[in-house]
Amino acid sequence: MDDRELERINGQVTSQIIKDLIAEHTPTRQRMISLYERYKASIEGVPIFSRKVPDYEKVNNKLNNDFFSEIVDTKVGYFMGKPIVYSVDREAPEYEVANQTLQDFNIRNNIEDLDSETAKMAAICGLGARLLYIDREGSERVMNVDPWECIFVYDRSINEPQYALRYYTMKVQEGDRFHDRTRVEWYDQENVTFFIEDGKGMYILDETEPKNPLPHMFDGIPLLAFPNNEEQQGDVEKALSLIDAYDRTLSDVNSEIEAFRLAYMVFYGFEPDKETIEQAKQTGAFGINNPEDGAKIEFLTKQMSDTIIENHLNRLEQNILRFAKSVNFGDEQFAGNLSGVSMRFKLFALESKCITAERKFTAALRQQFKLLASAWQKKGIPIDYKNIWFQFKRNFPLNLLDEAQTSATLKGLVSERTRLSLLSFIDDVEAEIMEMERDALDLDMEGGLEDEIPGESAEDGEADGSDSGQDGEDAA
Repeated sequence: MDDRELERINGQVTSQIIKDLIAEHTPTRQRMISLYERYKASIEGVPIFSRKVPDYEKVNNKLNNDFFSEIVDTKVGYFMGKPIVYSVDREAPEYEVANQTLQDFNIRNNIEDLDSETAKMAAICGLGARLLYIDREGSERVMNVDPWECIFVYDRSINEPQYALRYYTMKVQEGDRFHDRTRVEWYDQENVTFFIEDGKGMYILDETEPKNPLPHMFDGIPLLAFPNNEEQQGDVEKALSLIDAYDRTLSDVNSEIEAFRLAYMVFYGFEPDKETIEQAKQTGAFGINNPEDGAKIEFLTKQMSDTIIENHLNRLEQNILRFAKSVNFGDEQFAGNLSGVSMRFKLFALESKCITAERKFTAALRQQFKLLASAWQKKGIPIDYKNIWFQFKRNFPLNLLDEAQTSATLKGLVSERTRLSLLSFIDDVEAEIMEMERDALDLDMEGGLEDEIPGESAEDGEADGSDSGQDGEDAA
């Protein structure tokens, strides 16, 4: 749904508009919830767990090979393993107050953990979401919200949401009973309005809120979208069918191996009665008292080609990781001491995926700080959000020798900030430059003290020389 109908009624949302938005969003909601349940490897989320075979008496093992969470966790660990470095332009006139305000906000909101969880949900569902709010102490706060609870209504001409809706289920007491009702938070440019579903399926103002609508204190929509990519597609969605095929194949092989214990027994030349079969179950053997000519007993088993099965599983695993743009760290080629170039080549697909996610994350963070700056302005704290920078660094296996040689080669060819930013073990370039300046100052001070010592010796020498000269004159 676009914003044309809302424009027509001047942004005053109605119960019918809310119902239409939720109904239109339901398939997306179900897809995201399904992906998240699969990440958790829940019974409902993994298809192999609900698989049935026509004959209920046959062995039906259900093995989940959790490629899904491995791909997501590998991406999040590589992408967010090293926290984002937030900094303020040192040339900005408001640097001191802006830097302190930024650091206070990050500490108050445990921003490192928040960033990691946002990236995780974006990798799973294709979309992460955050909500800015003012707490009871008047401080700016931000929290992650489930992306399947969020609906964004965009303007047809600009790529910014004009309205946003968050909906979730809660328990509501009606008489002596509790019922599940959908609660809605409707966000516009200035206020948040709370609605609750009544017993007839209509959305009415929530009378439990003391003030409704409530100013949210931000100049814009405080519900923020952090897309994983332009298509809002999760990291593993393209490989789901391959993972299901791997689960089915390995489960069937495991079932066949277990079924060997239940292999069919074939009797040649006679037919045993039930009593004989039951006795054989106890003793594990058959006795033939009056064998007829050619009478014998043997097991009927299937012949499985382990080579075909192994090749099939290997190809599935390769394609899963290939199409999900992930890495198999169990590969023997990772066992050696690879150079930085070789390692980066092997991680190229993962890096390409992370670059896209980084750009989307950066755009969402700019919108977040644009809204925060509007709230800080109301407190008399002048901060320009365009002066806030975000530095992403990959959690990359270090090869310090390669990095040191590269850094030494670049000295004098690029700026010190650029050169230091290429070193993976330096998290905060500005802090490192300040430390280098302090070290240089300390060295200068130590050098100055050393220079004074020879000076003092010279003065002493002059004094000694004058005395010697006087003694010489006296001697003459």
